[in-house]
Amino acid sequence: MPKQAFLIATGSGAGERLDVYLARRLQDFTRSEFQRFIDLGRVAVNGAAKKSGYKLKDGDRVEVDVIVPEAAATAAEDIPLRILYSDPDVIVLDKPAGMIVHPGAGARQGTLVNALLHHFPEIRGIGGDDRPGIVHRLDKETSGVMVVARSLAAYGELLRQFKTREIRKVYLALVRGRLSSTAGRFDWPIGRHVKHGQRMSIKTRKPRSAITDYQVLNVFKDFSLLEIRPITGRTHQIRVHLTAAGHPLAGDRRYGAGRQPKARFPRLFLHAHRLAFRHPVSGQPLEFLSPLPDDLASVLKSIE
Repeated sequence: MPKQAFLIATGSGAGERLDVYLARRLQDFTRSEFQRFIDLGRVAVNGAAKKSGYKLKDGDRVEVDVIVPEAAATAAEDIPLRILYSDPDVIVLDKPAGMIVHPGAGARQGTLVNALLHHFPEIRGIGGDDRPGIVHRLDKETSGVMVVARSLAAYGELLRQFKTREIRKVYLALVRGRLSSTAGRFDWPIGRHVKHGQRMSIKTRKPRSAITDYQVLNVFKDFSLLEIRPITGRTHQIRVHLTAAGHPLAGDRRYGAGRQPKARFPRLFLHAHRLAFRHPVSGQPLEFLSPLPDDLASVLKSIE
């Protein structure tokens, strides 16, 4: 397996011990095994050997030369992808609903990463075997435009742009009811629910800043179509904010209150419509659009 490399950023490794970081990112080995690899010179930081207790800094480049057991390596799969743009540094694609972004517990096949490794095998090792090239995510049920890093330089720069909120994301969302304002902002910190730890909520003991802007595009009898602009990128942020505001997403059977018939809402009505960022190498402004997919367009026609 090729040597793997990671770029360290604040909130993504900065301040962690080298051995702790590696054990978290490459879970096929224990912390003690990484300590041994470090002693054997199989790990380098910025091209130089470091001790296991070295505290990683923003901008550090960590290279790891260890053999991951073949069974644990993420497999490439010939799954079709709708590529909107690609060059030697970035890939922009239109993710379909129902596809998980990267492998995890109970989902080792059929993910976006499995497909990417088939079409762009060179991304293996950029950020780790289970999430190569991945700099942001969409929920399984959410469709729309995503950017993936194709080079290590792009990986680090795109992570930085997401962290500093330079990347502009716009979603289309259908929500229950009519909002009191045609535009506004939800500025409610979120975290793990105080009782239901698998869910995110504004009712949490460890709140983290979360900001979502919205604008009403159209109003129907029982629903409103919104343009959503998340300023931060917390897990399930849009879904949690809209539910807390009393306007859960149509088709949201996890956060939405009450029953929502599958016949009417086959899935979550949330679509990543637009993504704008600066090219991570050239600096050129780029913007990509993903039109509303047919299943969600049919939902809109049914409520007109």
